[in-house]
Amino acid sequence: MNITDYRSFNNLPPVAGIASFAEAMQLGLSIDDCVARLKRHHWAFRRLHGIFIQRLAAEPVYELKMGFSLHAHYCAEHAAAWRQRVGEMREPPLGLDVVPHPALEAFFDEILAAPNTGALLVGLYEQALPALRVALQRHLAETNRLVDHPSFRLCRFALIEVDEMIAYGAQAVPAMLPAAGLAALKPWVALLEELLAQAGGLDGSQPEVPGVVQRQFSALPRLPDYVPQRDERFSDPYNMGVHAEVFLYDLAMPVEAKPLMMYYKRLREIDVPEMMASIIGETKGKPWEYTVDLTRQLWDEARHAMMGEIGFLRAGLDWRKLVRVNFTWSLALNTQLQPLERHAVLYFIEQGLMPKTGKRFEWEVGQASGDAFSALIQDYDWADEVLHARIGRDWYVKAIGDAKQAVEYGDACWSRVLIDWRSYRDRGLTSHENWWPALYAEWCRLQGRTPDPAALAYATSYESARADLKDISASA
Repeated sequence: MNITDYRSFNNLPPVAGIASFAEAMQLGLSIDDCVARLKRHHWAFRRLHGIFIQRLAAEPVYELKMGFSLHAHYCAEHAAAWRQRVGEMREPPLGLDVVPHPALEAFFDEILAAPNTGALLVGLYEQALPALRVALQRHLAETNRLVDHPSFRLCRFALIEVDEMIAYGAQAVPAMLPAAGLAALKPWVALLEELLAQAGGLDGSQPEVPGVVQRQFSALPRLPDYVPQRDERFSDPYNMGVHAEVFLYDLAMPVEAKPLMMYYKRLREIDVPEMMASIIGETKGKPWEYTVDLTRQLWDEARHAMMGEIGFLRAGLDWRKLVRVNFTWSLALNTQLQPLERHAVLYFIEQGLMPKTGKRFEWEVGQASGDAFSALIQDYDWADEVLHARIGRDWYVKAIGDAKQAVEYGDACWSRVLIDWRSYRDRGLTSHENWWPALYAEWCRLQGRTPDPAALAYATSYESARADLKDISASA
């Protein structure tokens, strides 16, 4: 039979539409070759995830914290997909933690150890991710789309988000690194390219270039730094002068102003990714599913922070000038507790959302306020919290024993955390400025409203806020 004369019925798409007959007849990667590449794909996503996580807290620029949170989430999920696919290839997922090549290990170690934000961004977005894109594209081109369709499909899906990350980097690198700084990195970039060549490319498919594996920034191991940092827009990060919860729960305060406090609460959640990064980075010996779930929660908390940012933007308010967002919570937990203790505190706080003051309450406040965007984000925030409670049960409660013990341990850990607001003031780190009246007055001006005298005069000390919240808890 002449193959060129072969047709599908009525010229319907052949081979389920995934390939032409000619493409389906082409030889492709063997199982052994395919698995070798899959393991390299997995290794790259796993190492990228670790770099995003380890550099997140100490990265001061807010937008980069948010970008790292999202990209860590992407990488965790793609690594999980490759792990599962390897396990389907007549091979249990063994050897996935083995370094594929010393030069490839040095390549990622160098990026992790980058001495500043500019170099880190170059390593991530101009070297590692483009090399991963080439590897994925090569897999698409060289495998048989029919016989290896599950891998083909994973490559296509992964490329969508790899391309998105590279596009992010294309804007981030020039924004954070002047041309002179980029020029100064040329010898280091050449080293990264040399390491990839020695490894036979990121996927190991190319001839290995012989040579001694050299290191520059990673000659000495880089110790993880989980002490949170903020950029200059966070002008008063120790400020604890405004307590949104007391305002929200006070029935005497005007409901139409309460979304402003909820936007502040959401934006303040920047500190949760900072803290969760330390849990993920320092917890060892867990299944990869643990990393996937906790990184998903970390990204959700970053989303919440940006919801608050967008809420202020929609209201015409410049949070950078009018709001003081602190980092006292993540700073205290990351420097005073061990990873499991931090997770215990996170779970305890999540479980401590009282019926009268929990996520449903905030959603109801958003609805009652007449601010549709506030109601929208609280609707999703509430849904996310349900998911996070499940994550806590799956990974924290089971590790402790039962729910009662988990809550008690979290309470005990939280009680040991010292957030010394008086010391912050006495050491001149902050005056605990009450920034609320200026924010509220500006919002009223933009809305054409007459300020409510009680709301305009709202002020509470940290100590009185604790007492007020205790009273609310007792009555809930």
